[in-house]
Amino acid sequence: MLFDTAELVGIAAGSFTTLCWLPQVVKMLRARSARDLSLATQAAFTFGVLLWLLYGLLLGRPAIILPNAITLVLSGTVLALKLRFG
Repeated sequence: MLFDTAELVGIAAGSFTTLCWLPQVVKMLRARSARDLSLATQAAFTFGVLLWLLYGLLLGRPAIILPNAITLVLSGTVLALKLRFG
C-alpha cells in the first residue's frame, strides 16, 4: 500500500484546510478589499503554516508537506492582499 490510513486521513484533512483559502483569495481580489481581516492574525497564521511546513520537511511526511506548502502560498497571498488593500 502506498499510504497507510493515517497518511490518507492527513492528506484529506490537509486538502480541506488548504482549499478553504481559495474562496477568501477570490473574494479579496474581486472586492479589492481586506478591511475585515486582522493583519496580526493573518501574519501569525502564515508564520505558523511556515513552521508546519518546516516540521513536515524535517519529518519527510507528505501529508504535512504538501498541504502546508500550498496553504503557505494561499495564506501568503491573503497576507499580501491585506497589506495592499488594507
